[in-house]
Amino acid sequence: MAQPVNILHLHSAFDLGGKEARAVRLMNAFGDRARHTIVSGMPDQLSARDAIAPGIRYEIAQDPPPLTGRPSVARYEAIARFMRRFDLVLTYNWGAIDGVMAKRAFGKGTPPLVHHEDGFNSDEAGGLKRERNYYRRFALPAAYALAVPSEALHRIALDVWKQPVARVHRIVNGIATAAYAGPCDPKAIPGFKRKPGEVVVGTLAGLRAVKDLPMLVRAVGGCSSRIRLVIVGDGPERQNILAAAQNMGIADKLLLPGFLPRPHLYVGLFDIMAMSSRSEQFPIAVIEGMAAGLPIAAPPVGDVPQMVAAENAPFITEHAGEVRLRDAIEALARDAGLRSRVGAANRAKAAAEFDESVMIARYASLYEAAMGRPGCLC
Repeated sequence: MAQPVNILHLHSAFDLGGKEARAVRLMNAFGDRARHTIVSGMPDQLSARDAIAPGIRYEIAQDPPPLTGRPSVARYEAIARFMRRFDLVLTYNWGAIDGVMAKRAFGKGTPPLVHHEDGFNSDEAGGLKRERNYYRRFALPAAYALAVPSEALHRIALDVWKQPVARVHRIVNGIATAAYAGPCDPKAIPGFKRKPGEVVVGTLAGLRAVKDLPMLVRAVGGCSSRIRLVIVGDGPERQNILAAAQNMGIADKLLLPGFLPRPHLYVGLFDIMAMSSRSEQFPIAVIEGMAAGLPIAAPPVGDVPQMVAAENAPFITEHAGEVRLRDAIEALARDAGLRSRVGAANRAKAAAEFDESVMIARYASLYEAAMGRPGCLC
């Protein structure tokens, strides 16, 4: 058997969100054909490791060079030196862009690198920062390729970051859609118990400012229907979310179970999947809700309007804001038949267009091409 590919993953943080869920799914798919070293720029944010399948060979780097800080020749050289022990380097989002810059500055002897951009935090949700655009333009030519999941990011990569068409790869996110059609486990969400006549609105999100989850709390709090809100995820915004629920008088209707693995076991317990993010690209949580046969209520961020089925279009709110989101959730909460019809259309579209098999094959092909080792991952 050929030696496994030695892959370095550079993340700004490794708490489970969309990009981390995809990275872990690819790790699991590559099986014993690869071994992985994970760098988290925030060493205490590692919850995504819980989703790595048993038997996958990986380690969390203990003493890596820092990924962030003021531009420094010494730091770039240290990152490049660290990278040289691997066969492939994968960098993720702005928080790991210094890995790309290190290769640009000290590329001799470093392995091929593929950079991934999945979206923006709250500091760029309202508009891209000029200095970051220039930084990316200068650093990204060192990457073998830039991978993006959405049409919006593809346009930004070409028009703003000035990357050549041939080096920008749009690969839509995918999941194991069939798994979401199976039965759910009522005990998969600790503390969850559906009450008679209650509609369950759920979301999966890192508890970060860019997700604007207090706005979702306010939207649900403004509904007249009996609604229980379940927000699955971890992060620094937990207290702000709890405070919003207290202010709206729905603290007893909110459940924050933290991060939970295996979402296919519990997403189907929701009646509506809702999202309140100020910035998204091609969110995996939307695909998960669709695959579970749920209607989606969300603002029109990223590719979300194009992702959902046509029947779901009226519930992708015309403008961001809690009033519009409240109205979309309320309309769905009041009509079980409508939820069923919209959910069925979403499930059919997810199975037809967003199954993970195509995503895995395309990423594997891209990584193999970067290394010049066809067939080594799949």
